[in-house]
Amino acid sequence: MNEMTNSHILVHEFTYLEPRTVDEAVALLHEHGDRAKLLAGGTDLLVQLKIERIKPDVVIAIHKLPGLKGIVRADGETRIGALTTIRAIRENRCIGEDYPALADACRAFSTTQVQVMGTVGGNLCNGSPASDSAPPLIAFGAELELTGPAGVRRVPAEDFFTGPGQTVLGRDELLTSIILPAPRPGAGSAFLKMSRVAADIAKANAAVALMREGDRIVDCRLAYGSVAPTPMRAKKAESLLTGQLFTPELVARAAQTAADEITPIDDVRSTAWYRRQVVDAMTQDGLNQAWARADDTAYSVPVLSGVEGLPTPDAGEEARYPQSTIRNPQSAIPIPHSDIIDEPATGATVTLRPDEKRRITLMVNGVQQTLWVAANDLLLNVLREDMELTGARYGCGIGECGACTVQLNGKPTLACLVLAVAADGGEVVTVEGLQAPDGTLDPLQEAFLDHAAYQCGFCTPGMLMTAKTLLTEVAQPTDDDVRDYLKGNLCRCTGYASIIRAVLSAAERHV
Repeated sequence: MNEMTNSHILVHEFTYLEPRTVDEAVALLHEHGDRAKLLAGGTDLLVQLKIERIKPDVVIAIHKLPGLKGIVRADGETRIGALTTIRAIRENRCIGEDYPALADACRAFSTTQVQVMGTVGGNLCNGSPASDSAPPLIAFGAELELTGPAGVRRVPAEDFFTGPGQTVLGRDELLTSIILPAPRPGAGSAFLKMSRVAADIAKANAAVALMREGDRIVDCRLAYGSVAPTPMRAKKAESLLTGQLFTPELVARAAQTAADEITPIDDVRSTAWYRRQVVDAMTQDGLNQAWARADDTAYSVPVLSGVEGLPTPDAGEEARYPQSTIRNPQSAIPIPHSDIIDEPATGATVTLRPDEKRRITLMVNGVQQTLWVAANDLLLNVLREDMELTGARYGCGIGECGACTVQLNGKPTLACLVLAVAADGGEVVTVEGLQAPDGTLDPLQEAFLDHAAYQCGFCTPGMLMTAKTLLTEVAQPTDDDVRDYLKGNLCRCTGYASIIRAVLSAAERHV
């Protein structure tokens, strides 16, 4: 263990607080102010802690707050809880039908593990100019609901960002919901992204939302990321398009106008010149795609009571959209209904100071375990060092290689980016838990052996745990499904072709 770098462990000590209600969370933010950081999915905060870019005195974990997960239709608006995961939004059937650009953006978002762990609220509150969720929300005219000591206020998504890493969020405010306006007939939208590799942040991204009436554009909004200090709209290009007949010449002029409006920079990911070229091309492609989706001869607004699995609401009653278990044209992998079930939290705020340890319980590979952990103990450390389950590997330590992947509550999770105390009460399955009690290997493990889908074997446990979740969710995945689902698991020596063959072979065995 002496060879571990700071990226593998949390050297910095802090007080861990886990409030039970939104009001408690706001009160804690008000009390601790700039000394505190919020923990939701953890895919950004834990990385920043590991590389010692930030050193908060207090970490306030909000991942269990009730009422902040799920997607709800009420009074024509669609409300997304700030703790709703990127993966849940991606796979929500009604998001795919009513707001396809947002579903597109969530599909383009990082890796499967980060989609499963990361929340839409966290992505917005990071204030990144390269945010994937921001451009479609801006294009749709979404509003963000902020809750603080003075109550609740709404801010247009386009006004939320003030600079790189900066937002209008007060130091004692919490983003609680994202509100999308009701979809209208003749609406169409699209999102496009250019990045170095599939799981990277954007060199540039673009969202288009328009209203079509016959052959005319009656309204249009264009939003972009990674091309200015904040996510931005191209208002000159929008004005050029609005009220005009849709023609290839108009699309080309608008795309060039948008490319002239952005203010890109040269950085390690791209050059300003290239970003302008990409924005021109993406705008043309996005407008054409959104126009096709807005075909008013084929468009119809979904009726809530007619959607499979959806309750029939009384007047004024909120209807919660379930996660679809049926594949739709906008999705590849269905998400279980349990992702939106929001059980109320009970009890007092959990407090764990730097000089203390707390007893937690985990169901690990089917056996309940009681462990004593510090505030800065990582789940990966606890599994490897306290329980000697070394199948989960130390790799990059910052969530980019997937070697540490385990199943946490049935979902592929980066154990290097989870605080052990935050996982209290959870169910963990590691690669050791795949085999039967008598030592018989799982059919997926057998398939990896049969197809030589390993070499040094370092990445294999994480690869197996991610693939196992895929096969649980989709009985017969396609080649593209496997490639997309495993894009967060890196292999440096075997090559991916044999891994994909092994997963498809295991599917044929009805794993």
